[in-house]
Order: sequence, then structure tokens, then C-alpha cells
Amino acid sequence: MSRGKRVLVTGATGFVGANLSRHLLELGHEVHLFAHHQDQTWRIDSIREHARVYPGDLCDRESVDRVLASSRPEWVFHCAVYGAYSWQDAVDRMVATNVLGTIHLLKASLAAGVESVVNTGSSSEYGYKDHAPDEGEWLEPNSEYALTKASATMYSRYLAQASAMTVSTLRLYSVYGPWEDPGRLLPTIIRCGLAGALPPLVHPDVARDYVSARDVCRAYLSAAGRPASGERGAVYNVGTGRQTTVREVVEIARRVFGLSCEPEWGSMPDRKWDTTTWVADPRRIGRDLGWTAEEDFESGFRRMVEWCRENSSTRTLSAAAR
Repeated sequence: MSRGKRVLVTGATGFVGANLSRHLLELGHEVHLFAHHQDQTWRIDSIREHARVYPGDLCDRESVDRVLASSRPEWVFHCAVYGAYSWQDAVDRMVATNVLGTIHLLKASLAAGVESVVNTGSSSEYGYKDHAPDEGEWLEPNSEYALTKASATMYSRYLAQASAMTVSTLRLYSVYGPWEDPGRLLPTIIRCGLAGALPPLVHPDVARDYVSARDVCRAYLSAAGRPASGERGAVYNVGTGRQTTVREVVEIARRVFGLSCEPEWGSMPDRKWDTTTWVADPRRIGRDLGWTAEEDFESGFRRMVEWCRENSSTRTLSAAAR
């Protein structure tokens, strides 16, 4: 294997960042983690001895400059975000973290001579569509959070085209896997399934394009190593291209856990973001980077269940883990 890269991961204490950090360590990269000084660290406690952690604040440009000067990364993976969960509803913090924080990080990366930055976008930038949107489609953000993510994507693209730095954005669909927040659907279903039950459920036709954290980590590496001759500021959808309904999720869960109980559809009210169509068009990332999702949902779910069984002492299965 060739020499690993010096890499910096922002938002390392979050779900995606923690999975990516572990993946990078497994591949032999020198990993530096940028975490907000108020973040809970339970997702990275077991890897702290293998990576250097820098407490700081993306909203403070001097803090960002210090971290970049100390870590001297060749690649930067920008996973820090605020507002992705319904309980993260402070709009001023969304703007500060997702927009201003991204600007600070990109400017500092440019000044530090970083080779490649991969920004984390969101499928919510597209808003509600009745089809799988491609990357060139008109954006209609469906929330204030989605609006800040779209702004960060556009700034990333602007700076990439105005400079010599390679910047790309991954618009992630519904990522699932180890270290996922316990309040999300799949950890909730697993927690209940291990106890022989099902949780309250929304309408069975609500759908998402579920993509495994393992496949998402592969996408980050593919984007970071893309040829500099490629389009600067490229945006890629990261999903399977197949949506899975809540009905299908529950059917799989009942099979995996051997549950005899029947789902009580509508026992939980639909959320404002629930929709029956939410699916990626991943053709561009396949064409440009050779990436496709390798793990089907049932296989990924079974692997997540086994991980939860083996890590039952972690906060992932605690309903009060926030």
C-alpha cells in the first residue's frame, strides 16, 4: 500500500464523521479530528489513541487556522453540520456552522495548500421531487437546514472554480450504520426488535434511499482522490438509486428478529419531511468516480443489528443518548 495521506475530518464526533475516521484509520492514513469543544465524544473515545483530536470551533476563523497549521492535512473531509436532526432547530447556529464554518474551513484549506477537500452536502437541498433528481437540477430546499447546506455547496463550487484547490461535494441520502444516533428510525427499530417489539410507526409508504455508512466512506475516498483534471467543484449524489419504504424496513426487521407482532401503522404522526418519493440518481458518481453502492439494505441492516448486539454498552442503543 502506498503512503497514507494526512487527513483532517471535521465533525468527527458525529455519525458520518466517526465512521469515516475509523475507515481512514483502517486504511493506514494519518488521521486528525476537528471536533467542537462542546461535542460529546462517545463515538470517538475508542479511537482517540490512534488519532489526534483538536477541539475548536469552525465559526472562529483563528481556531480553524490553528488546526490547519497544526495538522497540515493533504485531504480535508468536512462532515461538521448542525440542523440535520429535528431537535437541532436554532437557525442562527445552522447558518454559523453550515455556511460561515464552511467558508472559514475552505479559505483556511486554500491558504494551507490542501490538495483536496470533500464537502458534505445533503439530499434535502433538492427539496421534494417526484423523481430522482440529478446534480444539475434546480434546488428547492425543503427547510432552513437544507437552505444552509445548499449555500455551502454553492460556495464550495465557487471557491473550487476560482482557485487551484480540488473541492467536491457529496450529497448524501439516508445514511445508516454503526454509531447512528439512537433517535433515528433504524436504531429505534433495532432497539425495539431486540426486545421483541416494534416502535410506533408512520405511514407505511414513507420512503428513503438508505445507503450504508460503509458505502458512504468509500464515496468520500473516491472523491478525495479524484484527478485534479476533473470538474472543479463537482457535486455527486451518494445513494443506492433504490428507495425503501417503511413497510419494507419493518418486514425486514420482523424477519431478522423473528417478530410475530403486527406493525401499528399511523401510531406515530408523519413528520413534515416525510414523503413517498426520496431516491438518488447516482449515475454521475458512477460515471466520474467509479463508485456504486455495494451493500443492499437487508444486508446492511443485518450487519448493523450484529454491530448493535456486539456494542450494546455504547450509547447507540440508549434512548436517552442525546
